Amino acid sequence: MSIDQHIEELKAERRNAVYPDERREIAAELAKAIAERDLLLAEAYGPFFGEPPF
Repeated sequence: MSIDQHIEELKAERRNAVYPDERREIAAELAKAIAERDLLLAEAYGPFFGEPPF
């Protein structure tokens, strides 16, 4: 499963969560997955989108 698929599944789970504590758990896991994806993207594409040399 890709990280994007995992994020989409977590979003769907959060939408369907009934209990507030369950929503908080899912939201924390979702935030972690999004941070992981952002890190992977930064590592992969960082050199292409770096600051201009001027």
